Amino acid sequence: MYDHIGLKVKDVAASVRFYTAAFKPLGYELDDSGTGFGPPGEPALWLYADPAPGAGIHVALSASDRAAVDRFYQAGLKAGGRDNGKPGLRTDYSPNYYAAFLFDPDGNNIEAVCME
Repeated sequence: MYDHIGLKVKDVAASVRFYTAAFKPLGYELDDSGTGFGPPGEPALWLYADPAPGAGIHVALSASDRAAVDRFYQAGLKAGGRDNGKPGLRTDYSPNYYAAFLFDPDGNNIEAVCME
């Protein structure tokens, strides 16, 4: 649905560490520019330095399975993310909606979701 997303972040290095760790279990990687993430060769989420980023946003990313959601959550916590919802079913969204939520270093709400 979208072509790309740009996130304004205070500390690019801290955000790169967080996103590199949290996105690896989802199959997304850092591109050669050092600030773009996505499937190999297809970056679609970009980090931009801004000393005063705006209000936090919500980005939800597809995970291949529930184990990838769990790994996203654990890796993101270890890389400086903050809990915003442990991995689990969210039956209020859908009977098979399995997701985890983390705040990135700038307070953006980053979600990994699997519909299995």
